[in-house]
Amino acid sequence: MQTAEIELKFPIHNLAGLQSRLPGLGFRLDTPRTFEQNTLYDTPSRSLRAVKQILRIRHYGDLWIVTHKRPADSSADGGPASLGTAANYGSAASYKVRIETETLLTDGPALAAIFHQLGFGPVFRYEKFRTEWSHTTPTIDGPLFTDPSLPNELPIGRHLVLDETPIGDYAELEGPPAWIDHTLAQLNVDPASCLTDSYGTLFLDWKQRTGRPADNLTFDEIPTPAVLLPVFG
Repeated sequence: MQTAEIELKFPIHNLAGLQSRLPGLGFRLDTPRTFEQNTLYDTPSRSLRAVKQILRIRHYGDLWIVTHKRPADSSADGGPASLGTAANYGSAASYKVRIETETLLTDGPALAAIFHQLGFGPVFRYEKFRTEWSHTTPTIDGPLFTDPSLPNELPIGRHLVLDETPIGDYAELEGPPAWIDHTLAQLNVDPASCLTDSYGTLFLDWKQRTGRPADNLTFDEIPTPAVLLPVFG
């Protein structure tokens, strides 16, 4: 499935308090707190990173998911995009806008082996506990970042996810900008605190601040006593 991913992150200082407010704001719990492992793949020369694309295998609970992301202003082959260009999404400069293509897998390690044969190896791993919520109200007053003159406009969901990572807790709002702005106001979140950085970028910033030697954003490399780790086997 291909979708337009339009999102913002913000740090969470009181996870339980934020989560307790969501049902009253029209959010529905989709997935309870679930352990998630992610591996990014690239060529030795980092050819995907050079064009701001990612190729990822995610293990989320019992699910395996493969995802490709690219900037909204370029097509998969590097030319002009026929769907989801930045121009289609109005004033999206304040938001992270990506075209996301993903599908479920039955065997993640098998796909990783295929990637290896094609010249794509693991370059970064990151882990978190994720809780997924979706908004039950399909519309709000005001522009919803859609354009009826664009029949090929990609679908945009309305989701809030809560991520507990080894370097802190973050929320991600994904949806039309008007809905994101409305939800930030409802949650009393200062827009100035919002981020468009990836977890890879947040990890590198954390390393620079702390001087820690970790190579991956994982609980084994960055022990976090307050986080309840999964038990395997």
